[in-house]
Amino acid sequence: MLFIELKNRKQRVLPRPRPSLSGLGMSLLGLVLFSGCSQRDNVAQTVKTAETVPVTAAKVAQQTVSVEVNVIGNVEAYSTVTVKSQVEGILERVNFREGQDVRKGELLFAIDPRPFQVALQQAEANLARDAAQAQNAKAQEGRYSQLYDQGIVSKDQFDQFHTNADALDAAVRGDRAAVDNAKINLGYCTIFSPIDGRTGSLMVHEGNLVKANDSNLVVINQLTPIYVNFSVPEQYLAEIKRYMATASLRVTVHIPSQEQNPLVGVLTFIDNAVDTSTGTIHLKGSFENRDRRLWPGQFVNVSLRLTDQPNAIVVPSQAVQTGQQGQYVYVVKPDLTAEFRPVQVIRVTQGDAVIGRGVQPGETIVTDGQLRLYPGAHVEIKKQ
Repeated sequence: MLFIELKNRKQRVLPRPRPSLSGLGMSLLGLVLFSGCSQRDNVAQTVKTAETVPVTAAKVAQQTVSVEVNVIGNVEAYSTVTVKSQVEGILERVNFREGQDVRKGELLFAIDPRPFQVALQQAEANLARDAAQAQNAKAQEGRYSQLYDQGIVSKDQFDQFHTNADALDAAVRGDRAAVDNAKINLGYCTIFSPIDGRTGSLMVHEGNLVKANDSNLVVINQLTPIYVNFSVPEQYLAEIKRYMATASLRVTVHIPSQEQNPLVGVLTFIDNAVDTSTGTIHLKGSFENRDRRLWPGQFVNVSLRLTDQPNAIVVPSQAVQTGQQGQYVYVVKPDLTAEFRPVQVIRVTQGDAVIGRGVQPGETIVTDGQLRLYPGAHVEIKKQ
């Protein structure tokens, strides 16, 4: 019974006492508050540092710029001559080296002349024979003309001697033509350079049989002066013709490996039709090329100068960026903050962009570092 009563007795549970703030608790709280303040100060300092963007900048200039068309062109020889033989024979002598400069009238090749000398002698012999016969026939015609007038010979006899004299005169003229032809063929045995130029690879060597107008012997290119071929979009044709009517248009050529030393020539040729397949017009510029820097087949950068535009607003081309709203620049205001400014680019020439509207001369624009900028951002201009 005692066991049962103890089991059913309700136990009284006393509430636990609340712990009071001790010195250790106050220390921990102070440490947490100090740590939070320190983190806020670091974040503020980081934000302040991130807002200052280092950039490079340049001034907007107002100056006279050249209106140019920039394309790729290739060099073409001023004239090209392919040398062939006009007679058949053995190539007896080559009087130059491959790649040698030759002058107009300089001997290049010699073909064995003996067969042509014999042909000339034979033609001269035929001429002499027929000339003697023609002289005799002319004398007989004169005698029979007198006899015919006296009634001694008949009309038929006189006509026979007259016809014979005319036939021999024709034979003499034919023999003279044969002699001239033999002389021409004999002259073809020596081949001279028709132009001043530079020889290419030798196609036929000494001892080979060459045929008339069959194989090329050598190709000669005239290098001074020289042409540069290039094509521009047909939209520039009207401007080119208008400016060319008043003055010669300057063509500047930049060799890719020698950009610092351009060559200057003049526009001398405009094709008579636009290429319908490409929508371009073919042009040529002439260059003196005295230093032989331009070589046939070489690709070059060509700038065709049309005119000069005075008082143009110019900025470095790298300052102009392209976004969803078009082209823009960042202008550095006097308080060193960045201002987003849409601009209109008229053209880009020689690393500069000509601006139609959007900036004014003397303003400072960002040329590098735009990727981190936004309107109102603080900037720090670095020395270039």
